[in-house]
Amino acid sequence: MIVTYPAGGAADMLARLVAPKMAATLGQPVVIENRGGGAGQIGAAVVARSKPDGYTLMVDGGGYAINPSLFPKLPYDTAKAFTPVGILGVFPLVLVVTPGFEAKSVSDLVQKARSAPGSISYASPGTGSTQHLATEQFLQQAKVQMVHVPYKGGSPAMADVMGGHVPVYVANIGSSLSNMKAGKLRPLAVMASRRSPSLPDVPTLAEAGVANAEAYEWNGMFLPAGVPPAIVVKLTEALKAALDAPEVREKIASVGGEPFTGGAGDVATFIQQQAQRMGKVVRDGNIRPE
Repeated sequence: MIVTYPAGGAADMLARLVAPKMAATLGQPVVIENRGGGAGQIGAAVVARSKPDGYTLMVDGGGYAINPSLFPKLPYDTAKAFTPVGILGVFPLVLVVTPGFEAKSVSDLVQKARSAPGSISYASPGTGSTQHLATEQFLQQAKVQMVHVPYKGGSPAMADVMGGHVPVYVANIGSSLSNMKAGKLRPLAVMASRRSPSLPDVPTLAEAGVANAEAYEWNGMFLPAGVPPAIVVKLTEALKAALDAPEVREKIASVGGEPFTGGAGDVATFIQQQAQRMGKVVRDGNIRPE
């Protein structure tokens, strides 16, 4: 099971959560290998070239749906190189500000940004990251401008927001929930279609007045294209059994994650919708990788 991101992140956590359960169902060990780098491209290229016999799996993230629009050339054709197995978890993103920032609501933030274009900065884990594009989508829908400050990863970005150096950030609910509860970050809105059970008092962006700006981090499991259908079904069922285990569901919920509510046939549709939405943000914002 190749994880396209380094150890310690959400993709790695989910992979290590489901791997033992899948191993028990399949009757053989599942070995995890982290192949991070290139916004997921390095690990994905390995999987794309692997033998389609069902023995090589990939766990990837939102970059899977972003990369085809962001990068002019990839070492594989995303649309043809992989077969989706399932979605491991969906994590709503949250628009947050540093506690001392004067904007107390989304409308306050939009009004302040509109009155002085370019006067507010926002942090992201890097150009082309899910959080970067989620923020750009919010700005495009709200018709305001802010200055992008890209960091090399989510941890330094969040640290600077909590420290008051950059006022605005779109955070993964899983990595930021404890800081929000501790008052180190102030949530303004959840970027989801409904309120998060982890933050029931925080409105959605639509409730706060900015529609059509939903954004999630998500992690999916894939096979190289060409794996026989019977093996795809077997691995899909093994993943579903792992995700249905109470302890797995509880762990994902404890970090703000939500189960994917669609069936096996809805996985490809979900990923395609994410690719279309993020691709539009990239094109409308003329975003290029650094």
